[in-house]
Amino acid sequence: MLTIYHNPRCSKSRQTLQLIEAASAEHQVVEYLKTPLNETELRQLAAKLGVAPIDMMRTKEAEFKEQALKDANDDALFTAMANTPKLMERPIVVNAEQAVIGRPPENVNTLL
Repeated sequence: MLTIYHNPRCSKSRQTLQLIEAASAEHQVVEYLKTPLNETELRQLAAKLGVAPIDMMRTKEAEFKEQALKDANDDALFTAMANTPKLMERPIVVNAEQAVIGRPPENVNTLL
C-alpha cells in the first residue's frame, strides 16, 4: 500500500495522485497540512527517501527564510518541518521501504 503526503492545492501533488489512481494502486492520502508529521515520522521519511532533511524541504518558502534555516543543522530542520508543515516538499509517496518526492510526478512510477 502506498501513502501519499498530499496537498490538494498543489498541481504536482494532484498529478501524482492521479498517476497512483490510474495505476489502481492501493493507497491512502494524508493531507499533511491538516495532519502534520512529527519529528520521528519526518526522520523515518528522510531515511526512506535516502536524503538529508534539507533535500525534502521547500527552501523557497517565506517561512524558510523567516526561520533562518539556510545553515541550520538537521535537528533544527526536522523541528522546523514538524512545526511548519508547509516547509515539507510535496508530494511524497511512500511504500513499506521506499519513498519518492513527486517532482516530477512520474517519480512515483518507481513505486508502482
